[in-house]
Amino acid sequence: MSGFALETIGQLLERAAQRHPQKLALVYEDQEWTFERLEQASRKTAAYLQRNGILAGDVVSLYSPNCPEWVIAYYAVLKIGAIVNPLNLMLTAEEANYAMLDCGARAVLGEAGRMSALNALPGESEIVLRVCFGQETSLGSVGLFEILENEAAREDIESGSLCSDDPSTICYTSGTTGHPKGAVLSHHSVLMNTAMTATLHGRTEHDVVVSALPCSHVYGNIVMNTAIACGMTLVLHKTFNVDEVLRSIQSRQATLFEGVPTMYMYLLNSGRLASFDVSSLRRCTVGGQTMPEQKMIQLEAELGCPILELWGMTELGGLGATHSLYGPRRQGSIGVPLPHLQARVVSVDDERSILSVGEIGELQIRGSMVMGGYFNNAEATVKAIDDAGWLSTGDLVRQDRDGYLYVVDRLKDMIITAGFNIYPAEVERVIIEFPGVAMVAVAGIPDEQKGELVKAYIVMRDGLSLDEEAIEQYCRTRLAAYKIPKIYRVVPALPMTSSGKIMKRKLIDLP
Repeated sequence: MSGFALETIGQLLERAAQRHPQKLALVYEDQEWTFERLEQASRKTAAYLQRNGILAGDVVSLYSPNCPEWVIAYYAVLKIGAIVNPLNLMLTAEEANYAMLDCGARAVLGEAGRMSALNALPGESEIVLRVCFGQETSLGSVGLFEILENEAAREDIESGSLCSDDPSTICYTSGTTGHPKGAVLSHHSVLMNTAMTATLHGRTEHDVVVSALPCSHVYGNIVMNTAIACGMTLVLHKTFNVDEVLRSIQSRQATLFEGVPTMYMYLLNSGRLASFDVSSLRRCTVGGQTMPEQKMIQLEAELGCPILELWGMTELGGLGATHSLYGPRRQGSIGVPLPHLQARVVSVDDERSILSVGEIGELQIRGSMVMGGYFNNAEATVKAIDDAGWLSTGDLVRQDRDGYLYVVDRLKDMIITAGFNIYPAEVERVIIEFPGVAMVAVAGIPDEQKGELVKAYIVMRDGLSLDEEAIEQYCRTRLAAYKIPKIYRVVPALPMTSSGKIMKRKLIDLP
């Protein structure tokens, strides 16, 4: 674990290259990168950034899907003491530009198509340098591969008087209410989260991890950082595809797969698991949204390994709670708080009221991994973090006597019908067990008499149709009358984020 005794994230790759120079660090499509090769590429990129005026403290945006260049650029930016601004892949050019203007980005590195879209926008920006990934370039930019071919690998990269408490990342939230907010994370926050995640999950240099989670997303980012820190081999996919992921697990003898519930549901519903050898898996992780317990049990049986549920958020730079690989697990629970974090459950009506065991309230987290605040937004920071350092997460949870946490739902997703509180996740857990249902999302729709009604959006398995009368009778045996959906809609697909989470706010746009 000596690889974690570092001051800055930029040192992670350098340390890994010193310890495992010729070991396979990254696999992407037909490309293979050793730790030494990745480090050399990152140093060349860092030298180019410095030579072109990017200094310690400057903000650099990354706007690209998963690829080796993203990994190279991430550590290059952090090597020189600059601050990474990882842009969500779902952002339009206008939304990405808002984030870049808000944080005062001085450079942007990314996919040529996205860079061209940014170039087409009117208005002022502080961007002085544009670097494109891949073989194509956009107007006014240089290609990263050209840099790697021509730049010398310098040893005298300057990072200034950087320390662990300095900002490393400005990561923008999804912005479901108004403009997105930039969470400022220190080097210490991300490094500590990386170390504690690796510790609880038993990650070592002997692991091979397969992931299609976006590196720009907090979950995918912690997957990448733990892989580098531990000397693991990361098999990275641009997007999630059932056969491609299973083929990677089989051919690379992966010991770990990480994903969100929808990825696991696709695996389960595909009927393809039996066609691949996944016996090398020692554990998997799942996070981002709640996973039905029965589906977890079924998946563990088919994958032949435990699935460690976890919970995290942008404002923590990674995980906030999870299960230990070697400790007890509770199905349906997100586990316990990471070491060096504290958790409590407070009343949604009065956050000064700390709730007892089993009561449902909002989860709050405190500790050194919590963000420093929202960039240039003191008002939002004060609303999110109280004077004692407790971060309000917006998640409704309950806690059992042993400290295990159970997510009930997002506070903002709660449906109120005729004065009764309904948690969509509770209804979804019932409907997903109905024969033929592949995926489901539940949301509230306006109603003049009751305020809101429950509507279920259902994706059926191929070739099957929904018997509404049968599913309603089924729900009546499992749910109180006021929780039963009043409307069922079969849809071809559910709206997803770039990381594979269901976007509840987009459900209303479905027919």
